[in-house]
Parts: sequence; structure tokens; C-alpha cells
Amino acid sequence: MSDKPVVTRIAPSPTGAMHIGTARTALFNWLYARHTGGKYLLRVEDTDRERSTQAAVQVIFDGLAWLGLEADEAPVFQASRADRHAAAVAEMLTRGSAYRDYMTPDELEAERTAARAEGRVVRSPWRDASPNDAPDRPFVVRLKAPLEGETLIGDQVKGAVTFQNKDLDDLILLRTDGTPTYNLAVVVDDHEMGVTHVIRGDDHLNNAARQTLIYQGLGWTPPVWAHLPLIHGPDGTKLSKRHGAQAVSEFADMGYLPEAMRNYLAKLGWGHGDDEIFSDEQAVAWFDIKDVVGAPARLDWDKLNHLNNHYIRLAEPARLAALVAAILKSRDWPLHDGDLARLAHVIPFVRDGAKTTLELADAVVFALKRRPLAMTDKGKELLTEETRERFARLRAAYAGQGAWDVPSLEALNRSFAESEGVGLGKIGPALRQVLSGGSPAPDLAGALVSLGKDESLGRLDDALSLGG
Repeated sequence: MSDKPVVTRIAPSPTGAMHIGTARTALFNWLYARHTGGKYLLRVEDTDRERSTQAAVQVIFDGLAWLGLEADEAPVFQASRADRHAAAVAEMLTRGSAYRDYMTPDELEAERTAARAEGRVVRSPWRDASPNDAPDRPFVVRLKAPLEGETLIGDQVKGAVTFQNKDLDDLILLRTDGTPTYNLAVVVDDHEMGVTHVIRGDDHLNNAARQTLIYQGLGWTPPVWAHLPLIHGPDGTKLSKRHGAQAVSEFADMGYLPEAMRNYLAKLGWGHGDDEIFSDEQAVAWFDIKDVVGAPARLDWDKLNHLNNHYIRLAEPARLAALVAAILKSRDWPLHDGDLARLAHVIPFVRDGAKTTLELADAVVFALKRRPLAMTDKGKELLTEETRERFARLRAAYAGQGAWDVPSLEALNRSFAESEGVGLGKIGPALRQVLSGGSPAPDLAGALVSLGKDESLGRLDDALSLGG
């Protein structure tokens, strides 16, 4: 299939939250399509009509949109293609690669019991029966799988994987009500969408053998297979709720940026040398599905936090301000006119230590407080008469300061402490309380610049007006 343009797809079922494993699969499909100049498509496998609600479908769209992994074309909905699935089975019946199975439920159960006892797969007595002998009762349509030989899966991640055909059953293609089964629908949809590379989790590896037989039964060429290792928790066990977030929406709610998630997910099972941090453009240039490792990847919160901090430090302050404002609103923090601009001004002074936007929201609260600030017990204790007298002199020094930037204010604070004959440690804690009201805040000069000259002087004035 090397002469065909690459077409990949992500095919989630809308039956709940989008799992981080699905997100990683989407990313690898997107990267490989971009790397090869191909297309990346989306199919919604919505055949479970009870669970496939519009809200569940929207979860998929929202998750992919947040990750920046939207498909190149409009999504395909599997449930709308039932006629095409049935037509493909009719073709297989004509070709002799499928047959109608009229076993009753009781007969099927008896065959299953016998198959288990004999250590073989289920085989229907209708496999080689004449159509003329067909009774007038419900039937399923089964694949007429080969009884001998091997089915070889040349997997781009796992290598060559061989299945003995005697161990592959005649799987059902159409149920008694005429609805298609998963493996049949996937094959027909992938073929008609032009999918050349099926990149998915390795829990589907067994399906690859069965789907290959369906491709062969229809006279179609199977795609290139690539089955990705699962993602485990930090302890090496299968990822579960006890390990924390699993859904894409949870990572968004926890304050992670989509570019950090893309960088991190790319590292789960793939890498480029010792590079830990790389751009989307670099990932696209470097990525090849053959370089994915076969061993399960482990979720590492420390690495994710490190990456997220990196991208927070790179992000535009205005963008971060909007994200932080949304977080503060969710906490019922009152925002006023001008606060968005204040956030954008403050964020560069506080973001270096923030691992998530939630922590960033904690770090900016001091700048949004309205005067007069309520003093904490610790602040009241630190604000002694001697300290207030010293702060009155410091306030005068600040009022006369021209350049209101970090280097100038750092120099002023040092020179003032020297003139007072004390160390900065004697001034800093109380001044921080006055400026922040006890909330987390950057270093003194950063806090002063964050607040601006007028607000800083006003907060000092409020503290100086308190009684002894």
C-alpha cells in the first residue's frame, strides 16, 4: 500500500468520557498522517444506540477539539452505514466466504459446550449445508473462516504475529435482526473511508486477525496494522481510577494545557532520542509509527507537571488570563472590570512556579483583592509599631521612586534595608503580608510591580492606618 497516500483514523465509541488512551491513539494517528502528508479521519462508532447519545458524541468532539486533534474531514457515523454493511455481507454470501447459520439458541449452546470439551472453536453444522435445506427460521450470517493454515499480521509495532486459522472461529457478521457486528462494520467502514493504516490499542490485536479474514473474504487488501501498547499507572498496573485522572476532560479541569498533553502523550510509547520537550512541528517531523515501542507506557505525573509548567511559561499572558478567569469564576470569585487586564499583567510574575493553571489561579488572587485588605493574625502580629514606623519611611521611598520595575525596586529594597541597619529578612515577611493579605505572592519586587505603584502605595497606607 506504499503507493497510496496515508489515511489514518480514530474511531471512538460515544459511550462515556474520552480516555487518555484514546487521546494518545488519536495523537499518534494525527502525527503519522501529518508526517506522511496524508489524511487523519474520525469515525464515531455509535452502533450502541442506547448509550450513544448526542451528549456522548459531543464529549468526543470536545475532547479532540481541546487537544487540537480535529479530523481533516467531517466525521463518519457508523450507525448511518448499516445498509453498506449489509451489502458487504451479501457480497460475501455470493463469494462463498460467508454462510447463513440457522442454529437455534439451544443448538448453539450445545455446540459451545462440545467445543469447550474438545478444545476447539465453535463450528456450525450449517457451514457446508446446502441453501436448499434452509429452514424457515431466524438466522445469523457467519464468516466462513479457513480451517487450516495461518493468518499473519505484519504489525508495525508488534512485528510479525501469527494466528492459527483452526483457532479462529466463524464469527458472526450479521445478527438475526440484520444488524452488523463490530468486526464487520469496522472492515467495511475502514475500506470505504480509504484507511491505509489502522493505528489502535493492542487490545485489538486479536481483532486484526479476524478482520484480515473479512478483508480476504471481500477480496479487499487489508490495511497496515499498528497496535499500540496500553498505558499503565505509575505502579505498572493497568490504569484505573485509583491512579487519578483518566479522561481527557479531567486533565483539562485539572489545569493542564493541550500542548503539554500532546507533548506528554507523544512520549508515552514513542520518543526522539533524549528529547523531552518538543514542538508539534518537531513531533510531526520526527514521528514514525515503526518507532513506537511495544512495552506498556507508564503515566508519570511529575513529568507531566514539568511539561505543563514549561508550556505555562511559554503561553501568552492574555490566554492564561482567560483560563485563570474561568477558574476563578468557577470558584465564585468576583471579577470586576479591568481584572482580565490585571491578570495578564500579573501572570508573568507568578507563573514560573505554577505546574497547572489551577495553581496559577491560586497565585494571582493576591492582586485581585479589594482594599482595604483584611489582615491575617500573622500579619497583625508582624505589624508592630516599629514596623509601621519603618513602613512609613519605606512608603515615602516608594512614592519617590521613578522606575517601577523589578530591578529598580530590588535595588531600592536593598538600599532601604541598609539605611535602616537591618536585613531584608526583617522587612520582607511583614511587607509581604501588607501587599498580599496573606495570600501566596511572588518576591517583594515582583509583587510591587504586579500591583502597580498606586495599588502598592494604597495597601501600605491601609496598613499604616491600622491602630497599634
